[in-house]
Amino acid sequence: MAECPIDMRSREFYTFCMAYDATAAVEELYRSDWGRIVATLIRLVGDFDLAEESAQEAFAAAVEQWGDTGVPEFPRAWVIQTARHKAIDRIRYRARSQEKLEQYAAEGATEAVPPDFDNREIPDDRLRLIFTCCHPALALEAQVALTLRTLCGLETEEIARAFLVPTPTMAQRLVRAKRKISAAGIPYVVPETSQMAERLDAVLTVIYLVFNEGYASTGGTLVRADLCAEAIRLGRLLRGLTGPNPPAEMTGLLALMLLQDARRAARLDRSGGLAVLEEQDRSLWDRRQIAEALPLVEEALRGGRGPYALQAAIAALHCQAPRAEDTDWPQILEIYDLLERSTPSAVVSLNRAVAVAMVHGPEAGLEIVDALAGDLADYHLLHAARADLLRRLGSFGEAADSYRKALALATNESERRYLDRRLREVTAPAV
Repeated sequence: MAECPIDMRSREFYTFCMAYDATAAVEELYRSDWGRIVATLIRLVGDFDLAEESAQEAFAAAVEQWGDTGVPEFPRAWVIQTARHKAIDRIRYRARSQEKLEQYAAEGATEAVPPDFDNREIPDDRLRLIFTCCHPALALEAQVALTLRTLCGLETEEIARAFLVPTPTMAQRLVRAKRKISAAGIPYVVPETSQMAERLDAVLTVIYLVFNEGYASTGGTLVRADLCAEAIRLGRLLRGLTGPNPPAEMTGLLALMLLQDARRAARLDRSGGLAVLEEQDRSLWDRRQIAEALPLVEEALRGGRGPYALQAAIAALHCQAPRAEDTDWPQILEIYDLLERSTPSAVVSLNRAVAVAMVHGPEAGLEIVDALAGDLADYHLLHAARADLLRRLGSFGEAADSYRKALALATNESERRYLDRRLREVTAPAV
């Protein structure tokens, strides 16, 4: 057995362990609390870029200092306090007005950050941030993209993939949105109920995309449970702000997220690869969460047939099937027909193609998928769906080509493992 290069009783070993623990703690805090920290800082300093830059500096300082002093009792509060001081330093450097400098310095002295935060304050800060970003003065896509960047800490490239646009295009939208908020003096507040309607579509879209990033992350592991939980919490909070009769789409979105999240524990196989719906162990589904969501689906459908209500109805049919072969695909196809008519998009049509294949056969589904190839040429799920349909038809050579295209475009490791497994299946020599 090789000799350990570090004496486990030495100061060097102690320092190594401290640094390792500090790095792990900073990484976990960044992953779980970036949006909360930035939302609080924006409220405190009133500037998106300054809040983000100061937060990044504070995290860098934490890596260095916590390795020497240990992880503090309240790490999030430490980062916010440090970032706030760094923001004041930046203002001191930039500011030409002594009055503005004294105002921020005085606030820093009289409004100290508490050791930790009231659980009710955090989602309020994040909801304020969402409503600030989702101001009607901004273009809808810019509203959503800016919130994903600030609230979730998603990289510009990840957001661009979510919108199926080039990264430089998305970067320009983010810059313009921040400038517009600053120039227009858009307040960092939750609007009155009477003013919510004009922002509601964008706010719901943001919460939905936050959940999607958690449910099917654009990078790393497949599921980010922290983002799923935060999106559901924000959905509950928003619904509670609208009184006893919330909008149907708000209820539909909450139901949809609960139903999708209920399947989370079954979405990975033993190797860490994606387990598609028909392969999942349904005993792992969260039946209590499903039971909570089903009445919400009925309530949403009574209030209208908006896109979230319809998607929730489809998810409910999947969750109500004891086995994959018991799934009511004809009814799912009927709902997709409604969804495609009310909210036409290439992605909706692609999802409908899967239902068509399950009802009318793979050939019918493949015809729709091939017609969408121009619009979704860079979307890995189109190539994955095409490959699966070709595999079911026994066209293994063409299926292999489509699996390779999907692999080239996929960025999530769990999805890549699934696609690689399928590729090996269709290219394995016949026995």
